[in-house]
Amino acid sequence: MAKTSVDVTAVVLTVLCLCYLANADGQKIGKFFIEGKVYCDPCRVQFQTRISEPIDGATVELACKSRINSTVFNTIQAKTNKDGLYTLLVDEDYADEICEVKTVSSPRADCNEHFDDFEKARVLITYNNGVASNVRYANPLGFMKKEAVPECEQVLKELFPEEQTDEQ
Repeated sequence: MAKTSVDVTAVVLTVLCLCYLANADGQKIGKFFIEGKVYCDPCRVQFQTRISEPIDGATVELACKSRINSTVFNTIQAKTNKDGLYTLLVDEDYADEICEVKTVSSPRADCNEHFDDFEKARVLITYNNGVASNVRYANPLGFMKKEAVPECEQVLKELFPEEQTDEQ
């Protein structure tokens, strides 16, 4: 009886090893979904606040480039929905490349200024990072209004109360 148990275990381990080796040569394992959000920064602080608004129809682009010579291997664009959310479908593993999502354009004339240095969100697109899911989340990206709205003063006081001066 013990010999049968050992035989079954050996067969299972052999099959698992063969499955692993079949994918070890770089074949596609599956698809990745890169998800993120684009927002309007009404305070021009280049981070989200409680009065930031999602941007519907903003365009983002994922670019994956070589770590060695910066050759771009792949670019994919997507548009945001009414909640400012986007999903990019990637069907390759980019373990050896640098992949970043950046904002391309905003449909809002009142909120279409890029952040300094065209803010980017780096995303690791590989199965070799210990993450079991095929969904990768990018940091939020935004556009700024041309001028800060009046509510920003109160919002920033709430965020940074220690920087207020005593005027009494």
